[in-house]
Amino acid sequence: MFASPIIGQIGSNSIRSLLNFRRRCSKQLHMAQPPILAVALPSDTGRVLSIQSHTIQGYVGNKSAVFPLQLLGYDVDPINSVQFSNHTGYPTFKGQVLNGEQLWELIEGLEANDLLYYSHLLTGYIGSVSFLNTVLKVVDKLRSVNPKLTYVCDPVMGDEGKLYVPPELVAVYREKVVPVASMLTPNQFEAEQLTGSSITSEKDGQEACNILHATGPSKVVITSINIDGTLLLIGSHQKETDQSPEQFKIVIPKIPAYFTGTGDLMTALLLGWSNKYPNELDKAAELAVSSVQALLLRTLADYQKAGYDCQSSSLEIRLIQSLDEIRNPEVKYRAKRYI
Repeated sequence: MFASPIIGQIGSNSIRSLLNFRRRCSKQLHMAQPPILAVALPSDTGRVLSIQSHTIQGYVGNKSAVFPLQLLGYDVDPINSVQFSNHTGYPTFKGQVLNGEQLWELIEGLEANDLLYYSHLLTGYIGSVSFLNTVLKVVDKLRSVNPKLTYVCDPVMGDEGKLYVPPELVAVYREKVVPVASMLTPNQFEAEQLTGSSITSEKDGQEACNILHATGPSKVVITSINIDGTLLLIGSHQKETDQSPEQFKIVIPKIPAYFTGTGDLMTALLLGWSNKYPNELDKAAELAVSSVQALLLRTLADYQKAGYDCQSSSLEIRLIQSLDEIRNPEVKYRAKRYI
């Protein structure tokens, strides 16, 4: 019989130990995977799937929404609808755009591993009808797993009378997205597009909220309305379908500068605080507005320290430096209920 010199060197006991070790490793490979703790032991606040844009430099889309939600205690899984080097306000930008098929492929990957249980879905800028239609499929899929899913939709379409998405998206939002949303956070122009009505007074803003309630969402926050030079937020919560909604306004001081990512941040904070105070949308809005205003004032001060003319172009917000104002805002802007 041929005797291996290696066996002779290490001995038969060592060989048996090696074989036992291999058997144990093989057995472990066939054992169940460890649980996903974000699913098995979810945070008290919730688990959010956020489908928004992403930039490497700066804070817009998911870059503006994920960190604040995490500070407020949420597990957040981002899907980047676009990945750009920087926001499109720069002279140039480079990157990639996710299409509807690629989005669905990611959802299928999550489903294959039983990872589709979410308490919230958050969506922001979406640039095509095909991608928006796929988002609607995502809503249905997530609600088949968790029928109580809260869908918070920022219907990003344009501002100050100008669309910056294809016009055909407006009808898809109005006819398909609004009916399945739990909370809607349009600006003044977007609320006009969704309701087909002009908003030139506070009463018009309240009525726009009523029209949107009748279509679907129980919570509506028009995040910025300019009425005769006064900047307002108007919120509305219809707690029961047969009851009139509770409506309120918050007067917001104007800051003489333009900032990027503030709408994405506001919607994320409204999601975060309204989930903590589900029956007090006015309180949630007070906290969100106070955080955003404190962040903007910090951003403005830092640009001025750097000797920059803050009225000359869009400004990148100081998100990380404002973590205390996000996590524990001092409420300086109060809601006033409409009677």
